[in-house]
Amino acid sequence: MKIFDAHFHIIDYNFPIIESQGYMPPSFDTAAYNKETKDLPIQGGAIVSGSFQGFDQTYLQHSLKQLGPEFCGVTQLPYTVTDEEIEALHKSGIRALRFNIKRGGSEDLSKLDYFARRVHELVGWHSELYIDAKELPEIAATIEKLPAISIDHLGLSEEGLPYLLKLVDRGVRVKATGFGRVELDVKKALKEIYSINPDALMFGTDLPSTRANRPFEVADIALIQQLFDEQASDKILYGNAHSWYFGH
Repeated sequence: MKIFDAHFHIIDYNFPIIESQGYMPPSFDTAAYNKETKDLPIQGGAIVSGSFQGFDQTYLQHSLKQLGPEFCGVTQLPYTVTDEEIEALHKSGIRALRFNIKRGGSEDLSKLDYFARRVHELVGWHSELYIDAKELPEIAATIEKLPAISIDHLGLSEEGLPYLLKLVDRGVRVKATGFGRVELDVKKALKEIYSINPDALMFGTDLPSTRANRPFEVADIALIQQLFDEQASDKILYGNAHSWYFGH
């Protein structure tokens, strides 16, 4: 078994951290991440910018240098960013743009169509949405036409799952992350998403599990291995995400 950790956060107070909805996150630098995951067969991953990091890129570039070339970054940017700045971030290992609809700190959805197309055409990035899937119908028509989109944490809610599944059928990817923060039947959601598109699910630890009711447990990995055969587990735990981030 090998794992590509498709979703985790680095929180380093040597760099700017901003309060988000009255919340300040715990410190969780690259050393803490390496310690927490030392017994897991992690062979790369994606550091995801949180609402509390706003548009700061310095922490992300620093963390990527420390973790190495098998890791990439998912960042938040203002839509006024220049092409030159985007290209420089790409060279530093950043591979995706995040829209944090749930918590803020990013551009809002009115910029999604323009911005997602722009970064994809310029440097091949996809765009990631942290959104409750029950809100997807309002933007589904936009998402369906965009070149590359993923949605965090299984779409968060049971109510939103049918809308999420429709988009999975149109090629949208889904982070199999945050099992302790979602309000849905995780096993059922995983099976349904995989049955529609075996390439869609991408596992991540979601460490350090900020604001989650239950933090990540190794049992979350075991759950995937129990639900799926070895070939499917390999896709969910490593192959799908690795090709999503590094395949283009």
